[in-house]
Amino acid sequence: MRVLGIETSCDETAAAVVEAERATDGTLVVPGRVISHQLLSQVDAHALYQGVVPEIAARNHLAHLDRLIAGAMDEAGCDWASLDAIAATGGPGLIGGVIVGVTMAKTIAMTHGKPFVAVNHLEGHALTARLTGGVPFPFLLLLVSGGHCQLLAVTGVGAYQLLGTTRDDAVGEAFDKSAKLMGLGYPGGPAIERLAQDGDPAAYDLPRPMRHRPNCDFSFAGLKTAVRHIIEGWPDGAQDRQAMADLAASFQAAVADVLIDRG
Repeated sequence: MRVLGIETSCDETAAAVVEAERATDGTLVVPGRVISHQLLSQVDAHALYQGVVPEIAARNHLAHLDRLIAGAMDEAGCDWASLDAIAATGGPGLIGGVIVGVTMAKTIAMTHGKPFVAVNHLEGHALTARLTGGVPFPFLLLLVSGGHCQLLAVTGVGAYQLLGTTRDDAVGEAFDKSAKLMGLGYPGGPAIERLAQDGDPAAYDLPRPMRHRPNCDFSFAGLKTAVRHIIEGWPDGAQDRQAMADLAASFQAAVADVLIDRG
């Protein structure tokens, strides 16, 4: 069984062909495998705005998706007749981008008489561990994607128990907003990670929100605010590179402590 998958939910355009075999009882033999994958990052298109601009993201998906699909099909060495279904991210995500991917997938499915499958964005993340790592059910999942930060017990396809979620910012948002406060640009995660390599993670005593609480919820707004207060306390809101590296390392260590504690 071969499926063409399309992903356009945010600022990356992707197409892949995934293959899985069926057992004698008709069920899929999991995890299957990714036999081709084409990806276009839009980081440069959004860097000027310090974040993802939905309209720009949707237009970039529209401009490049057909080329990426063709590339994935060529890489997999298959034609439309050899596909069994067409799948696309149906949400959650930026609505403009989701519409581009779903419309393309539905058009291909209708043209070639294939089933169309709308995939929940978060469920796709939850089951990727099965596809790429062969992780057996059940497993504990930390799902970090865009504005989402969740801790889930995954017991099967369509069987998920939410153990905890963010009460404010997600991890990615905390990184992007803190990086913006530090003047590091977008995307914030890689920028903070690079700078933190030269810093002391114990230099600043940053808070660990929700740490040691009895539930599994997350909170990162207070950590982000603490970073802002430190920067505002510097002369003219600026400091030398070593102080910035120390702050980046301290921030990264605080986030890691929270994630480990919540799990």
